[in-house]
Amino acid sequence: MKSVDDLFKTSENLQADAREKVVYVPLSEMHYFKNHPFKVLDDEKMLDTIESIKQYGVLSPGLVRLSADGSFEIVSGHRRHHACELAGLTEMPVIVRDITDDEAIIIMVDSNLQRETLLPSEKAFAYKMKLDAMKRQAGRPSKQNLSQVGTQKRSDQILAEQTGESRNQIQRYIRLTELMPELIQMVDDKTIAFSPAVELSYLTKQEQEMLLEVMERDESAPTLAQATKLKNQSQEGKLTSEVMDLIMHDDKPFETKLTFKDKEISKYFPSHYSTDQKMKYIF
Repeated sequence: MKSVDDLFKTSENLQADAREKVVYVPLSEMHYFKNHPFKVLDDEKMLDTIESIKQYGVLSPGLVRLSADGSFEIVSGHRRHHACELAGLTEMPVIVRDITDDEAIIIMVDSNLQRETLLPSEKAFAYKMKLDAMKRQAGRPSKQNLSQVGTQKRSDQILAEQTGESRNQIQRYIRLTELMPELIQMVDDKTIAFSPAVELSYLTKQEQEMLLEVMERDESAPTLAQATKLKNQSQEGKLTSEVMDLIMHDDKPFETKLTFKDKEISKYFPSHYSTDQKMKYIF
């Protein structure tokens, strides 16, 4: 028998209840979140997820919302969706929720920031998306609340408390979104270190393209000192190709590689000395 509350629920309430239930939706009717910043990779963890799904099914339903065209936008569960496809499934358990764009962004980012390892680019675009959404949600204070503005926390301060990062570090990550795709990929690949990359983000797109050509030609990446010089010259409007060449060839530490064959140096040491002991004495 239905309860009194159930009997007097409006159609909107009933629809909301239905949306919050776990339902199975065809994979073909779901699509990725717009500008999803987190990469879905076919790595070892994905293989583990596929095997788990084959054995036990999807243990935790995804979260989706209904799009204007009748399809479902994935808010949480992109990796599970991909794993289901690779496991040969045709549908996936999800919860359908009626949420705004900004609510969806915050949920999407929060559900992925819990992952053990995140690429710099993932953090960069995720922090930017969430911070922009938080600012829009906060809106402008009303005239009645103008006296309280000084006591309100900034959105980036709240985000810092939620993530455990400092406000400055969050802003440094967000700077990476100003890099062209090829350069930010180099940050993910650790070809360019994080701190130099932040400095390079202040270069114009044309200057970044010029830098990419120099890096590919010389097979080298700028140090922090060089990246800072490039940024300063750019801000002064003096970063020409000639100036960039001079900077990129300046302050490079001299490196040399010595190769020794064990049999060539063994005659100078007692027979019981290990290779590590020999190298210790040489250097």
